[in-house]
Amino acid sequence: MGLKGVILAGGLGKRLYPLTKITNKHLLPIYCKPMIYYPIQTLVDAGIQDILIVTGGMHAGEFLRLLGNGAQFGLKHINYTYQEGEGGIADALKLARHFVDKDKIVVILGDNIIEKSIKKSVDEFRDQPRGARILLKEVEDPERFGVAELKDKKIISIVEKPRKPRSNYAVTGIYMYDNQVFDIIKTLRPSGRGELEITDVNNAYLKRGELTYSILNGWWTDSGTFDSLLRANNLVAKMEQRSGCK
Repeated sequence: MGLKGVILAGGLGKRLYPLTKITNKHLLPIYCKPMIYYPIQTLVDAGIQDILIVTGGMHAGEFLRLLGNGAQFGLKHINYTYQEGEGGIADALKLARHFVDKDKIVVILGDNIIEKSIKKSVDEFRDQPRGARILLKEVEDPERFGVAELKDKKIISIVEKPRKPRSNYAVTGIYMYDNQVFDIIKTLRPSGRGELEITDVNNAYLKRGELTYSILNGWWTDSGTFDSLLRANNLVAKMEQRSGCK
């Protein structure tokens, strides 16, 4: 059974308007590279060569112009698909069904940027017979995210954007699933936001007793608001200045 990568880079980026009026959010710069470069590199560094980018909005064609077949990342080919409108993360993920087929997948949100490699977690998931694995990170503002409650080193609940978080462990935008994820998505109902929520997917695996987790090493940030976009630029600048921005 193989392992494939899916990058979710659709949506309309409304929270970053007017920056996103004439381009896709995931093509905005993070220090010296377009945002989309970082999740691609995260997957490549984890040993994943077969990658699908789910894009959307008015500027989807720019991904092809920028990335081509991914030669600059050592890839032979990049797959692309298109999401109509904004139906949430799980809605975007279901577009990957034919690409994934019987394999497992590592899903990363296109605006999530991390400092360290996830290869160890990906390898552990590869050896996991079935189910899902999520990556958690302690944060100061857990109410912005899905929050995992842990007991005896096991996840006992995940609550999306809780007013009173039961822990500081945010669910990062990196998810690993077996191909049962598409059957789970079919059973979902839209949330109060009118979206198919990825937290509901994770909770479905939790109910089955098939959800594991790793704690992410190094820093992690999304880049979907003006403040987090600035934070991402500052964190990446420090990291890239050490390595000379390859």
